[in-house]
Amino acid sequence: MKFLAISGSLRAASTNTSLLRAIAELAPSTITVTLYDGLDNLPHFSPERDTDQAPEAVINLRTQLREADAVIICTPEYIHGMPGVLKNMLDWIASSGEFVYKPVGIISAGPSDTGGMRAHASLSHTLEVLMAQTPEKASLIVPFIRQRLGADDRVTDPVLVQELQDVVSSLLEVVEQKSQVV
Repeated sequence: MKFLAISGSLRAASTNTSLLRAIAELAPSTITVTLYDGLDNLPHFSPERDTDQAPEAVINLRTQLREADAVIICTPEYIHGMPGVLKNMLDWIASSGEFVYKPVGIISAGPSDTGGMRAHASLSHTLEVLMAQTPEKASLIVPFIRQRLGADDRVTDPVLVQELQDVVSSLLEVVEQKSQVV
């Protein structure tokens, strides 16, 4: 089974990316978690560019999304919303439909007590418009993220470890239910 993990941050030392790496390590051996690394390569979205000759970075993103059984997006919050690069990525997917009925986990993490809840809400709303399947148990807001990671940016908080495992388990359950229907 394939999960695609997308960080909404371009920072090399991103805590959001650290959470996705933790998920890759915590996931059962039956799941391969691939961290998407092309967010910074996507051109600015414009409907005129979204043709049969879409840019290579967009084709690559769409292929990875189609091949994934589920997606996990982890986003920081910038100016009370999701980062522009993440919104740009979602704009590229609007017309091609890779998120339609795709199980998607939504995580936000931030340094304050809100944990990026406004970015989480914004991302949730956008994914709803894109018709993604976003199970409630695959939704997580992580406050005080810096206090929950060690010096090596690995998750040290056992509660957070369990919460990340719950996100993966919830998505796995949805994927398995979908495969039984088909």
